[in-house]
Amino acid sequence: MAIHSLPTQPQAEPYEMLTRLPPPHLRPYVLGWAGFRTRAGEPAHPSRMLPLNAATLIIDFTGMGPIVTGPRATATFSAHTPWRHGVAVGLTPAGMSALTGTPLREVAGTSARLEDLLGTRAEELTGRLIASASWADRFRRLEERLTAWLRPDAGPDGLIMHAWWRLQDPAGPPTIASLAGELGVSRRYIELGFRRVVGLSPKTVARIARFQRTVDTWRRPSATLDEAVACGYADQPHLTREMRAMAQMTPKQLFAFVQYTDRLTG
Repeated sequence: MAIHSLPTQPQAEPYEMLTRLPPPHLRPYVLGWAGFRTRAGEPAHPSRMLPLNAATLIIDFTGMGPIVTGPRATATFSAHTPWRHGVAVGLTPAGMSALTGTPLREVAGTSARLEDLLGTRAEELTGRLIASASWADRFRRLEERLTAWLRPDAGPDGLIMHAWWRLQDPAGPPTIASLAGELGVSRRYIELGFRRVVGLSPKTVARIARFQRTVDTWRRPSATLDEAVACGYADQPHLTREMRAMAQMTPKQLFAFVQYTDRLTG
């Protein structure tokens, strides 16, 4: 599961995060879930939300109402870090539609209150997670509720979803033209389908996927800065241009922030 946001300046203590994959029956809809926590007493810093191709459901246990943030091609900023301790769930375009009945494009570049999308179920889910005694129990409750609430028949065009997944391919996504040929449709069909379902062009989705692969590569404790070029960049200058354009950071700055993240253990 991709990192959703980072503080814009170093914190006294590392940010803690525990990520888990969902069970197989949820994977067409859910990319993963994460528990997160800042250290007690850590002052609130401005927050940088990173480029993402998916929706993120965020439930904070410290008082902020649950929200869903949409896909975005560039980093966005808030005056302070609003999320202190809670859970985040990554939703694919199919997952967004199947859970909320709302297309992913409706939240592209913005956010929505979860209660506006789920009604009273938002409060129910928040209460269940807050009452849970451990991360394992919270993740189990998430699995139960999402399994019960997802409506697969509400999902988007199957061809467009297949194309979306192909562009996330860690081995390197195809070009848009070759993807159209692979699916037996026109390039325009894919372009219009992505605008209708995701709210972003397929080229933009491919750029974000490459950015996400880079961040994921840098999350390993043994990772090195130079490994990022192999994620699909032509050379180091190309990587630097993309990092500046999409995250408004140099590769070295982003690498340092991603590495400075503790992993929760339970």
